[in-house]
Formats: sequence, structure tokens, C-alpha cells
Amino acid sequence: MILDRRIWKSFSSAGLLLGTLLAAFSLTPSLLPRSALMQGILAGLSLAAGYAIGCVFDLTWRYLELPVPPARTARIVRLAAGVVCLAIGVVFLLRAPEWQNSIRVLMDMPPVEGTRPFAIALVALSLFAAVVIVARLFRLTYRVIHDHLPHFLPPRVARLIGAVAAAFLFWSLIDGVLFRYLLSTIDKSFQQLDALVEPESAPPANPVKTGSAESLVPWQTLGRQGRLFVSSGPTAADLEAFFGEPAPEPVRVYVGLNSAQTVRARVRLAFEELQRVGAFERAVLVLVTPTGTGWVDPGAIDTVEYLHRGDIASVAVQYSYLESAISLLVEPENGVETAKALFNAVYGHWTTLPKDDRPRLYLHGLSLGSLNSDRAFDLYDVIGDPFDGALWSGPPYRSETWRAATEERVPGSPAWLPRFRDGSVIRFTDQHDRLRNPGSHWGPLRIAYLQYPSDPITFFEPSMAWRPADWLAPPRGHDVTPALRWIPVVTMLQVVADMRAGDITPVGHGHNYSPDDYIESWVALTEPPGWTEEDVLRLKALFAGRP
Repeated sequence: MILDRRIWKSFSSAGLLLGTLLAAFSLTPSLLPRSALMQGILAGLSLAAGYAIGCVFDLTWRYLELPVPPARTARIVRLAAGVVCLAIGVVFLLRAPEWQNSIRVLMDMPPVEGTRPFAIALVALSLFAAVVIVARLFRLTYRVIHDHLPHFLPPRVARLIGAVAAAFLFWSLIDGVLFRYLLSTIDKSFQQLDALVEPESAPPANPVKTGSAESLVPWQTLGRQGRLFVSSGPTAADLEAFFGEPAPEPVRVYVGLNSAQTVRARVRLAFEELQRVGAFERAVLVLVTPTGTGWVDPGAIDTVEYLHRGDIASVAVQYSYLESAISLLVEPENGVETAKALFNAVYGHWTTLPKDDRPRLYLHGLSLGSLNSDRAFDLYDVIGDPFDGALWSGPPYRSETWRAATEERVPGSPAWLPRFRDGSVIRFTDQHDRLRNPGSHWGPLRIAYLQYPSDPITFFEPSMAWRPADWLAPPRGHDVTPALRWIPVVTMLQVVADMRAGDITPVGHGHNYSPDDYIESWVALTEPPGWTEEDVLRLKALFAGRP
């Protein structure tokens, strides 16, 4: 009983109250619906963040030697804070289904019946307890170091040295042991997944296919995503069935991470494979920068292959097998280096071809692929002979071109759908076709951004911790709930959670891009000849229901 009382007294009343407020506010809606597990994690992180801020307030108060209440008053305050925290938690949990449903109704998702409050509370409190234990271990380390410092040091200098030394020890442990062990485990897991060969996966018989017996790239080296990319997509028979006339089979070239030892060698292999299969003799050539795992969105490539009746080639070179967020963290230059090398090789050859007898050249990337594709070229190097355009979907907030165009948008246009200057180079679109603007001329170099207002990958900003983002201002995107309110610290954590919760989001929202919207974007960007509105609708019907 005495131990329980001591533990309770060791907590900061201000920290518990502020932490509970932030945890309760984390139940309010953000961009995407959340599962009970994700909501529990979010609430736990919010509770820990609020508690830390409250503790800093307490420490500052004591450091300034401001008056503190007597013990009896402190007990009453702590008890009152506990009651208030409990009441806040109950009230917000009761309203949580209403808030979640305000998002789900915009995305045509069935409503939730309850919030599973006990599951959320258990996850949140467990996570908070883990954070508190780590923090108190840090404090214990600090005290041990501080107590062994020479006594002739001034108290404030001793505290500073103790804090720096404790921080160094903890960071060495986290970065040198735990973080490296975690990365090593993740790396091995993704490496095994990338190397996994499904039982039904066999090298293609078509000699034009990458990985076939005639190919320069061995089938086994393509990686899981590469084999999926090469073996999927519309065949010549599929195209003939849709158009009612013979059509060539689209060319897909893919070079895996294990196909060659270096970036330069992989790109050279991709270029030689492009030449072998006659990719430069097609009407359209698309340079695809995959995501971190090497994945290429089939909704993007399948649709453009139909739109150009199979007379099209696409090429991708894998630069990682890690998930995009991890790849960006541990190997940020690999994707940029690979995208640049591939672009330079293909563009350099493309510019030597006669202008009236070379394919139209486009770039494409989703998410991290969009970021790396954007960094693949320097505008001043291509302005004399520009490639035809780029379709970048779900661009991360770190994308330089996207950020510049968004910040310099035409006044009055929303941040989630900016208008950039006269629209002659860069245009933005969402779930509604916004690229075709009869009053504006789209020049020879066309850049299109496909982004959903509810995409947390695109609209995350670290600065949301202390100020509202521009996209929160009215008018909001059509799939962003009006119930979303900016809350310091919490909104930033909510959007981080949304970045990890995209697996329950339906196609056409969040970071899950729809073939319908790719069709509209490719039509506006590439203007495939011979297509009518009825043809486009028929193609959309073909892709209806596909993930």
C-alpha cells in the first residue's frame, strides 16, 4: 500500500492532466479511420507526449523556485486531477464512434458500432508505462552519474554534465544496439520476402519478357516485386479482346537489386534489355521509379498500357527491398542515385534519336518513387530538349518540386489542390478530373500530380506540432471530415498514425490510388489518340473493382 502510494505520488499531476487531455483529443478524427490497435498506440503516444510536457512545466516551476502547495493541498490536487482525467477519457471514448464515422461516411465505409474502449485503454496504458519506465531508467542513470561527479563542480554544471552523459549512454545503447538489431532483423525479413519465389511463379516463355531464357536479366534475380511486375499486366490477347483488333503486347523491363552488384551495372543492364526488346521503337516509353520494396502500382501501368493499345514500354530498376519509410531512413541516396542513373542513360540515348521517330518519354512514381523520380533530373539539363512529362502520385511532403509549386500556388486555390501559375507546366488533380483546363495551354513538358486530400503521406508536416497546416483551412477536400480540428502535438501524431493505417482505407482515398483516377490522369497527360469519352468509361468499367 505504501509502495502504491509512493508510485502514485511520483507522477506529475500536471503531466497526467495534460497527457490525458492529449490522449482524449487523439480520439478525435483525422484524415483516415483507425483500428482499435492503432488508436491505442496513438493514445499512448499522446499520453506520453502530454505527460512529458507537463513534467517539463513542473521542472521549470521548481527550477525558478516558485512556491509549491503544501502536501495536503498537493494530494487534493492530484486526486482531483485523477477524477478529471477519468471523466475526460470516458466522455471522449463515448464520442469516438461518431468521430470515426464522420470519416467513414465520406469514404463509403460501413459505420463502426463501438470504439472497443478497453482494448484502446489497455494498449495506450501499456505503451505509456513502457515510456515511463525508459524515462525513469534515464533519470536513474543521470542521478548515478551526477552523484559521482566531483563535489567541487557548481551544481548546475554537474546537472548539465550528468544529463549530457546520460543522454550519450542512452543514445549509444539505442542507436548502437537496439536500433541496429531492429534494422538488421527488418532487413533480413524484407530480404527473405523479396527473395521469395511463389510456387506458381515460372520464367516467362515469351522472349520479349524480362526474365525469359533470351533475357539478359535472370528470372531469379528480379525479386518478388519484379517478378510480379513482369508477369502481370494486359497481354496481347487481353488488348485484342478489349479493342476488337490485334494489338502488340506491352513491353515491361525490370532489373532487380540482385541482378547486378552496383547501381551503374543494374542501369546498364536495364538499358541493354530495353534495346534488346525494342523499347525505343514503341510509341511511348515510361520510366518507372518503384517504391522502397520495388513495388510498381499496377493501377498506374496497366491503365496506360490499355490507353496506348499496347504500343508502350516501361522500365523500372529496384533500389531497395525495404518498406519506403525504412528505405528513406537508412538508405536515402540509393533511390535517388538509381533514378538519376536510369534517367541519364535513357534520356541520353533518347535525345540522339530523330524527334519524329522516337517514343514519347514519361516519368512515373508513387510515394517514395515519386520523390526519387522528381530528383532524377535537373530542369536546366533537359529544357533544350524536354521529355514529354511526368505523372507523380501520392508525392511525399519532402518532394521539392511539389512543395515549391504548392507554396507558390495561385492565391485562393487550396493547398490540397493548388493551381500553379498558368498551368502550362505543372497541374494538380484528385479524385475528380482537374487536369484538363480548356482555358490554359499545357506546354511540351507536362507534370501532373495525382493526390488525394486525405493522403497523409502527402500532407504530413512536422510543423503541425505547433501550427495548423494550410490544408486544414476551408474549403477542405471532399474526403476530409469537417470535424477534424487542429490540436497542438496531437494532430501531428494523428497524421503520423494515419501514415501507418492506410491498409484499411478503400481504393480512391488516403494513399490507395484508384485505376479510375490514373486513367483520367494519363488521358489528360498523354492524350492517347482515338479515345472517346465512351471508350474511357468502358475502360473504367473494365478496371472497376480492381485493387
